[in-house]
Amino acid sequence: MAPLFLLFSLPFAGHDYGQALSKSILFFETHRSGYLPYTQRVTWRANSGLNDGKASGVDLVGGYYDAGDNVKFGLSMAFTITMMSWSIIEYSKQLAANGELRHAMEAVKWGTKLLHQSSSPTLRPLWRGS
Repeated sequence: MAPLFLLFSLPFAGHDYGQALSKSILFFETHRSGYLPYTQRVTWRANSGLNDGKASGVDLVGGYYDAGDNVKFGLSMAFTITMMSWSIIEYSKQLAANGELRHAMEAVKWGTKLLHQSSSPTLRPLWRGS
């Protein structure tokens, strides 16, 4: 009988985890809302949500859509940005070795900007809509 560790390692043989890492970070670019930067790697995506908050007199342009729809949730975005930030701190060498450190940092910055906008003192304390 084969050792247990061999049985569990067989299904994972031949997988390219660097490619999986790249695609998982690219996933965030597909969910961007707002004016997209010229560095946007997902070329089929265009600017979107440019009037978010305008009807209520607040600027809520930017951030990430939650699930491929046109909804942005602050809590899930904050959790995601926190986990991505933590991953950058813990695995910056591995991210850099795969050429993904800059993309990961841009992803954090993109989401953080909207969280900062939606919690500014003029919106007291967090904009929740009407």
